[in-house]
Amino acid sequence: MNTREKFLATMRFEQGVAAPKWEFGYWGATIKRWYREGLPEKHYPTIPTRIVTTSSSLYTTAWTHAWRKRRTLFELSYAERQQRIDLPDGIGIWGGALYWPSQGFPLDQDVADYFGMDRSTILVQVEQLFWPHFEPRVLFEDEKYVDYVDIDGITRRYQKAEGVLPTAMSWPIRDWRTWQEIKSERLRLDTVTQRFPFHWPELLQEYRNREYPLALGGYPLGLFGTLVHLLGYQNLFYSYYDQPDLLHDILRHLTSLWMAIWEEVMAQVDVDVVHIWEDMSSSRGSMISPATFREFMTPYYKRLTDFLKGRGVQVILVDTDGNCAQLIPLFLEAGITGLYPMEVSAGMDVLAARRDYPQLQMMGGIPKSELAKGKARIDAILEDIALLLRSGGYIPFGDHLIPPEVPWEHFKYYRERLNALIERGGR
Repeated sequence: MNTREKFLATMRFEQGVAAPKWEFGYWGATIKRWYREGLPEKHYPTIPTRIVTTSSSLYTTAWTHAWRKRRTLFELSYAERQQRIDLPDGIGIWGGALYWPSQGFPLDQDVADYFGMDRSTILVQVEQLFWPHFEPRVLFEDEKYVDYVDIDGITRRYQKAEGVLPTAMSWPIRDWRTWQEIKSERLRLDTVTQRFPFHWPELLQEYRNREYPLALGGYPLGLFGTLVHLLGYQNLFYSYYDQPDLLHDILRHLTSLWMAIWEEVMAQVDVDVVHIWEDMSSSRGSMISPATFREFMTPYYKRLTDFLKGRGVQVILVDTDGNCAQLIPLFLEAGITGLYPMEVSAGMDVLAARRDYPQLQMMGGIPKSELAKGKARIDAILEDIALLLRSGGYIPFGDHLIPPEVPWEHFKYYRERLNALIERGGR
């Protein structure tokens, strides 16, 4: 079976099927450590430099800043597809389980090749947020920081020494006036066909002949996530009470826009999975109440999930970090079929989730930092993973990016044992 067939069969809870061998990903500092400790360096991760869509190219301006200083922003947008750049410690290296391209992150090859892992899920390259993009531009720079406007209109600060994900400083939507301007200029329903990249015919031919899962959605698309992305967490929390009509108008419009874009895509190629980004939980639980979820998310989720299932998409996954246990019944009620990364490190109990929600599709569920504790701890973790694999509907991997405190020797032991479990169906 190819990767696409494995993924779909696993998500259908078919027995006797080996789940895809994937990881969520790795921090840049982790990969650099592993190269020093024995991972063969054959394909050093390259950072995509061509700005294509919001989902695929957010943060590209920050990751490629040192290289970009020798190029114009126009050349950055339309020149080479990728470039070898010394990895920032805080960049994510995707490990196949999520969709790629995403957020300007590179896709790992060396870890995947070493362990014989499966092809990555690929995200359809179509603009699903602002079109046209905002023009990226640098506002300020000194020896520590770069402040810049990204293609989504958000002003961010990139810390050069730390090399971590840029921090948002201001957001494009603040009130009805700014929302109406953006809606009329960059979220028009009559420009859907303009949202496809110039190399769409080439991509479409590849998609139609694929052996990997093909996805829509992705970061930062979500009914909580996109609002956070465009307003900021604090502003959103106040707006639930101070500007509910504004939030409903944004959500109604985004839902209609996404359905129009996805309809156009699925008229040309079938899609296997939709990924929705929320990140609405901390280690203590959900950031919003069930009542807020049902008012501001459930109605729009039902529109989206009914639309997708009516067109044959049976895997609709939500990416939410933290402890999302209390959200699971709300997501299922709204038509979501699965969740990841099931962050055990934040208190999630994946065995309890399988017991209480036997048809919930799950991915992740392996406490990433615990891998640093050695073979005995890894063996204990994998005992639970074996049970989940036998239940079906589950793809195991670390519950977020593998941190740099995990040595190559321990990761190698863990991954070889996990691969063997996958091949035996958890037996």
